[in-house]
Formats: sequence, structure tokens, C-alpha cells
Amino acid sequence: MDWWQITGGIYNWSFSIFFFILTALMVVIARKGYKSGNMYGCISTSVCGILFLIYGIYNAIFGFLPYPYNGFMVWWIGIIMSIYFAFAFLVKKIIKKLENNKINTSDGNEKKYSLATYVGYMRKESPYHEQISIKMEGLRKSFHLVGFLVPLAYFGFFFIPPITLLVSDNVWLFVHQSEAIYYPLWGSLSAFPYGQNDFQAIIDLTMFALIATLVFAIISDLIRVLWGAEYSIYSLLTRAVLRNKELNAMGPQIQLVCGAIFAYWLYTIGLIQISAAMGAILIACLSDAAAALIGRKYGKHEVKCIGGDIKSLEGFIAGVGSAYLIGLFCVGPFYALTAALIFFILDYFPIVIADNILNPIAISIGLGLVMALLGIPIL
Repeated sequence: MDWWQITGGIYNWSFSIFFFILTALMVVIARKGYKSGNMYGCISTSVCGILFLIYGIYNAIFGFLPYPYNGFMVWWIGIIMSIYFAFAFLVKKIIKKLENNKINTSDGNEKKYSLATYVGYMRKESPYHEQISIKMEGLRKSFHLVGFLVPLAYFGFFFIPPITLLVSDNVWLFVHQSEAIYYPLWGSLSAFPYGQNDFQAIIDLTMFALIATLVFAIISDLIRVLWGAEYSIYSLLTRAVLRNKELNAMGPQIQLVCGAIFAYWLYTIGLIQISAAMGAILIACLSDAAAALIGRKYGKHEVKCIGGDIKSLEGFIAGVGSAYLIGLFCVGPFYALTAALIFFILDYFPIVIADNILNPIAISIGLGLVMALLGIPIL
């Protein structure tokens, strides 16, 4: 075993340790949620922790990414942590100045002290609300549009090749043109895992993109839960659009990405077809958003769900209908019924786990099982 193999092993274990640390933090946060009476958040956060444990074990044994891409991911984690912690420490300094009355945000200098004004507001009023405006709901659901990037990464779009293939080929070109720089950092080019137009690069780098998105979102959310919403740059960017269910719990964006990674992982290990994984991810991202926004904007006919939740008929139609249409495009008309039925069950029946995490997992598993049992071709 040479030095670069050892380096690759170190990066891979560092990547696994990151998932194990996330698992431990989910336990801490779930306990906070339980103590504060947020059982919905407690259980959903616990499910995230179980998934992180699975990901960490899998990566330690098999590896999500080959070297040097596992090293690239570790560097990405370090960069994102540095940015988010720098922001948190800046907020901490502002809080100290506010406490010592060194900054006055009520003297007409709001523009000069815009960040201080934000921090002062966050410390005066709770950012968590039972109900939020339709505008803020739209802002929250805009994150779901990231789901479009997954099929773009894997399939491309008409004349546009898969984004991951473009990235892989450009990285291949760059490292071969910069061998003098590449070798001291990453080793011999002969060990580089992908060639040009390599389909395996599409599979692996789509997973890379999903995990990188998780890293981008979760570190800020961990800071929000463990330190306070004012320390989170995500809270600043979204104007602290938070619900009571997110108090002492992971946010919906984390749950959604966790579930999407699981659905895609099932494909990478050969348990389901890529069409089932993509269908599950897109339905989880888009149908849930459609149901929430249409229900809030146009909902006039109430539906009392089993368990007592009140939703709108218009929201149900938008959610289930869009789930079928997405399924129709991804897996054909028959399997689309399966996907829409699973989406309806998760929306209508009382389940104390966030649908953001359940939808991609349940739909991908459900589609995989029905496809395997029936063997009906996708039309």
C-alpha cells in the first residue's frame, strides 16, 4: 500500500466520521426535541440520525466516492464549515456589542448595522411560528426546486448532456493539463478513477452532488438548533421563516435531502431502477410543494384527515395529481398510480414523521417492490 492509498483511506474514513458525528448530533437534537414536547421533530430527527448511521457504515465499508473525489468532499465540508462558523462568530461578536450597548440599532443607522438589526430582532422575538404567510411558504418551498437538478445531473436535458458528465470531463481535462499541481496533492494520474465520457462518473457524481447539497444545508441548520437561529446564515437568507415543528429539530430541507440520498443510494446498490429513484425524488420535491402552495392559496374545501389534521381538497388534488403526472413521466402510467397512492397515504393518514423524509424513501421502496413483483415494463 503506497502513500496515496493511505491518503485515500484517510479521506474516506474522515468522510465516514462526518456521518457518524451527524448521527451523534441527531441523538442530541432529538433529545432536545423530546424534552421540549416536539415529538414530530424528535422522531423525524431520529430518522435522519438512522440514515446518517447507515451512510457512515456504508461509506466505511464500500465508499460512496472513489479517491480523489472523497477528498474533494472532505475539503468541501471543511470550506462550508469555515464559512458558516465564521458567520456564527461574527454574530457572537455583534451580540456581545449589543449587550454592552456598543451598537444602537434604533438611531436611524439600520443600513449601517443591517446585520446587527437582524440579530437584535432575532433576539427580541421568537423566529418560530405556528403559521406563516403564503409568501414565506413559497420561499420555503422554493428549496424543493433543487429536485430538478437531480435529473439534470444524471440525464441532462434534450441537447444538454448530464451536468455530472460535463463536470467529470472538465475535471479530467484540468488535472491532465495541471499534472505538476495535481500530483503533489492527489498522486499519480494513472489512479484517477474516470476517463472521458465515463458513465460511472455520472452515477458517482450525482451522489456527490446530493451529499454536497446536504453538507451545504445541514451545517447551518445544526448551528441554528444547537446555538440559536440568529447564528445561522440560512436564517438570515430566508428571514428566519421557521415553524414550531422545527424548534429543536432538523429543518425540512435536511429531511428532504436525507430521503433523496436514500432513494438514489438504493439505485446505486442495485435494489431499484433509476426511474424509480428519480420519480421518488421528484415527487417528494415537487408534489409536496404543490400540495402546500395550492392548498394555502386556493384551498376552500376542508378535508379532515385521519388523525385530526385539517387540509384542503384543492391541496390534495394538486399533490396527488402532480405525483401521478411526475410518475407518468418517470415510470409510466401503471407505476405512476403506485407512486400517487403512496403519496396520498402519507399525506392523509397520521404518521408522526415528516413527509419530506418519508416520501422519497417510501415511494422509492414501493416502486421498487411493485416493479420487482410484477415485472410490467415501463411504457
